[in-house]
Amino acid sequence: MAELLKIRSEVEEFHKEYVYRNNQAEESRQKENQAATQIQSWFRASKVQAYLRHLHKKAIIIQTIWRGFTARACFRQMVKAAYFIMKMNFYEEMAVRIQRRWRGFFVRKYVHSFYARQSYLEGVRRKNELVRRELDEVEELQKRERDCLELVKEQTARVHQAHRLHHLLSTKQCPGVFNSPFRPAPHEMEQLLRQVKYQAPSRGMACLLGMPGPAAPSFPGTPRSPWIKTTRTLYSSRPILPPIASKRQQVRW
Repeated sequence: MAELLKIRSEVEEFHKEYVYRNNQAEESRQKENQAATQIQSWFRASKVQAYLRHLHKKAIIIQTIWRGFTARACFRQMVKAAYFIMKMNFYEEMAVRIQRRWRGFFVRKYVHSFYARQSYLEGVRRKNELVRRELDEVEELQKRERDCLELVKEQTARVHQAHRLHHLLSTKQCPGVFNSPFRPAPHEMEQLLRQVKYQAPSRGMACLLGMPGPAAPSFPGTPRSPWIKTTRTLYSSRPILPPIASKRQQVRW
């Protein structure tokens, strides 16, 4: 009986302990649930982030391998194209050289004789030198003729001037203009005046000196009428007018 009472008392204590602990568990269950939720979310987030980092690393590796492969393939294509272009340029240059040599040989042998052309050019060069030498001689002769003409004109002008200024010749009583006593030697015009003789101014000399002739107009700029003709005689010059046309002739004109 005592044991039964003891068991009942233990059952009651156990029931009280159960109720007490159950109440405490109910009180802390919400906090524990929130804490467990946070722990689970953090763990799951860490797990997902680790997986994403792993995937990112693997994606980077795959991308680097693929990009390297594509870049190497593109570079190989570029090298092949550059090598092909270089080879074609080399072949074209060699073909141009061969064609140039062959065309030059063919033209020199069958179209234009090199030695004949060379002799022709040599003849042209000699003829050119001969013509240039002759032209130089002609130019020298013309230059000498011009110099002689200029000298003759100058001497003629000096002689005419001496004829005009013959009255300035010095005499024993009166020295002339060109024989000043203050000169150490007489002027060359004085020597020329002593050599020439006095002459009356003729028609050619008057034209040379600028004097108007008898047939010249009163004014140098006055034009002469083409319808008026003059008959020069020894004493007078009379203009001859054209004949007057009749009325019929005027109407016909």
